[in-house]
Amino acid sequence: MTDTTTAADIFTTLVGALDRVGVDWSRAVSLATDGAPSMIGKKAGVVTKFREKVQSANGGRDFWTFHCILHQEALCCKSLKMDNVMKVVIQTVNFIRSRSLNHRQFDSLLREKDHIYSLPYHTEVRWLSRGAVLRRFFDLREEIEQFMEEKGKPVLEFHSAEWMQDLAFMVDVTEHLNNLNKQLQGRNKVVTQYYDSIRSFKLKLSLWETQLAGGDAAHFPCLKNVCTAQHVADMKRFKDKITGLLREFEQRFQIFGELEKDFKVFCSPFTVNPSDLPVSIQLEIIDLQCDSDLKGKFAAAGLDTFYQNLLPGYPNLTALAAKLLCMFGTTYLCEQVFSVMSINKTKLRSRLTHKHLNHILKLAATQDVTPDIDALVKAKRCQVSGVK
Repeated sequence: MTDTTTAADIFTTLVGALDRVGVDWSRAVSLATDGAPSMIGKKAGVVTKFREKVQSANGGRDFWTFHCILHQEALCCKSLKMDNVMKVVIQTVNFIRSRSLNHRQFDSLLREKDHIYSLPYHTEVRWLSRGAVLRRFFDLREEIEQFMEEKGKPVLEFHSAEWMQDLAFMVDVTEHLNNLNKQLQGRNKVVTQYYDSIRSFKLKLSLWETQLAGGDAAHFPCLKNVCTAQHVADMKRFKDKITGLLREFEQRFQIFGELEKDFKVFCSPFTVNPSDLPVSIQLEIIDLQCDSDLKGKFAAAGLDTFYQNLLPGYPNLTALAAKLLCMFGTTYLCEQVFSVMSINKTKLRSRLTHKHLNHILKLAATQDVTPDIDALVKAKRCQVSGVK
C-alpha cells in the first residue's frame, strides 16, 4: 500500500490479495488483528467489513475475530501501574546512560566489581524491556546507589523499605509476565496452545493472590529476600495488584470462554462427555472413543497429524479440527515480516524497488522451504574463460 491506509483501503487491498490467490470466502473462520481503530471499528472497520463478506458467502455461520493475544497480554501488563517505581528507575537509568561520561564511569565501576553487564535503556514499545531493565536495576542496586551518591544525585528511595518492596515485587511480576510473553511467541502454533498458556497463567495468578493474602511470597524471590532482610512486610497491597491483574486477564480473554468447549473436543476427544456436546457431533465422538486403534494413534501423533489422517467417517469432527487449525491467535507472523521489511527498507538502500522488496519478503516468509543449492548451481553456467 503506497497511498492512504484507511479501513476501506486496507479492506480493498486485503480482499484483492486474497482473490488473486483464489480464496474460498465461505471457508474463512477467523481474523486476527492488532486492535487498531481502523481494524476493529464497529461501523466501518476492516473486521466488520470482512465479517459481512464472509457471512454473505457462508450463509451466516460463525466468524471469529481475535485481538492479537500478544497485544492483549502486553496491555494487561500496562494495567499493573506502579509509577512510583518506574519513574525513579527510568530517571536513574537515563542519568547514567544518556551522558557518555557517566556511562563510561559506571561501566568502569561494574568492571571493578566483576559485573559483566551494564544497564539497558527502557523502551516502552519493546514489551520485554521493562522486565529486563527492572531485573538489572535490582541486581545492581548497590552499585547504582554508590555511583549516584558520588555524582551528588542520591536516590533517596533506596532507603525506603516500602519502595524497595515495591521494586522487588515489580521485578518478580514482570519476570513472570515476560515468561508468558515468550511462550506466546513463535511460529506454527495452534490457537489452543495460546489458550492453554493464558489459562495456566490465570491459575497462577489465583494461586499468588491466595498466597500473598496469607503473607507468603514463595513465588516472588526478590520480594521474599527484601522482606526477609527488612524483617517487615505488608503483602496486602501486592495481593490487590495481583487481583487487578487477574481481573484484566479475565476481561481481555473472554473470547476463549466462548470457544472453550470446542477446544476441549479438539484437544481431548477421548475424554470429553458426548452428552455435553452438540447433537451433530455426539455419535462421532462415541465411535471415536470406542476405537482402540485410533486412541493409540492419538497418543503417538500430534494433533494436526492425527486429524489429517482421521478416517472419512468423522466429517463433523474433522471440520471442527480444520476450523481450529486454521485460526491465528496472534499477528506474530505479520509482525515478523514487517520487522524484516523495516530492516531492509532503509534510506541507505535508495535503489530498492517494490519488486525487490517483495522478493526479499517472500524469502523471509517462507522459512519452511529449504533451497536446493546443488540444483541452483547446476542451472548456472560456470566460468569458461581460458577453456577450449
